[in-house]
Amino acid sequence: MQFEELYQPLSEDAKARAKKVKLLICDIDGVFSDGRIYLGNQGEELKAFNTKDGFGIKALINSGFEVAVITGRHSKIVQQRMTSLTVQHIYQGQENKLLAYEELKTKLNLNDEQIAYIGDDGPDMPVMELVGFAVAVNDAHPLIKRLAHYTTQMLGGFGAVRELTDLLMLENNKPLTTKGTSS
Repeated sequence: MQFEELYQPLSEDAKARAKKVKLLICDIDGVFSDGRIYLGNQGEELKAFNTKDGFGIKALINSGFEVAVITGRHSKIVQQRMTSLTVQHIYQGQENKLLAYEELKTKLNLNDEQIAYIGDDGPDMPVMELVGFAVAVNDAHPLIKRLAHYTTQMLGGFGAVRELTDLLMLENNKPLTTKGTSS
């Protein structure tokens, strides 16, 4: 199966970049969620996560890829969700995302071209300028879209992460479904 059969045409450059990826780094707000933050009367914070994105992350991990999240905010919800998806590298409260990025590169012994990053707004820009495969969600800020090697068809929080995991798996000859994977 070709990626184009499921989503949209993919440039030869994007295909070549995707084939080199060993680590996917994701932002949270605006990527895993739709960017809205719900606050309750007692100060509780709520976010909605898409189960399709979760399935894609678990399938990607089960296929041998590393996955990390780097977010500027702190949230118990993010910790719970990423832990349930077996994400091993969770960086919260990272106003300067480059510090976490450099730590990941060193820890996993990777170079820039082996890393993909999906983002949606200004705080993602410094990392997106370095990675081998920079991806913007469809509703990202226009500056982020200009910087990206690929822009998803899906919106942040509505399947954009799943679209990217499908792209990475298909371009690296991995099956899209993994038995026993739940989201």
